Amino acid sequence: MKGYVLSVERLIRADPEVIFDVLSDPGKHSLIDGSGMLQGVAEAEPRRLALGVTFGMGMKLGVSYSTVNTVVEFEENRRISWQTGPKGRMGRVLAGRIWRYSLEPGDGGTLVRESWDITPDHQRVLLKLGNIYWNKTRRDMERTLERLDALVAGSTHTDEVP
Repeated sequence: MKGYVLSVERLIRADPEVIFDVLSDPGKHSLIDGSGMLQGVAEAEPRRLALGVTFGMGMKLGVSYSTVNTVVEFEENRRISWQTGPKGRMGRVLAGRIWRYSLEPGDGGTLVRESWDITPDHQRVLLKLGNIYWNKTRRDMERTLERLDALVAGSTHTDEVP
């Protein structure tokens, strides 16, 4: 953890194009979610994300709720990130955290780095107070990369990802 950014990484034996196809399709996010909180994307959402696109996710943490996410970084096959939180008045209190995936191709696969950046989050002080929350988030992120790895295992850019 550096400041308000928590990162984990994993070498995945697949081309960055295959991995990026999963990350840029919000319909596949619940397949790789290591937290168990993602309940799916609204059907009207875009199949492929792009810079500036907004998409919603159904969530559950004890109770069901939804989030609004806006893609704030998008570099094809290299980096994608979205900022989570409601718009309007509630956004001034609850919004701000950024989920980021960076892909570095190399020998034997792609190094995938997932980062949880709470630097712009309005609740960052509360989120960072307890190590329990940070430890849970780290564990969930490691599980996410493990699930991503399992989903694309053995895939190349010419294979179809389920």
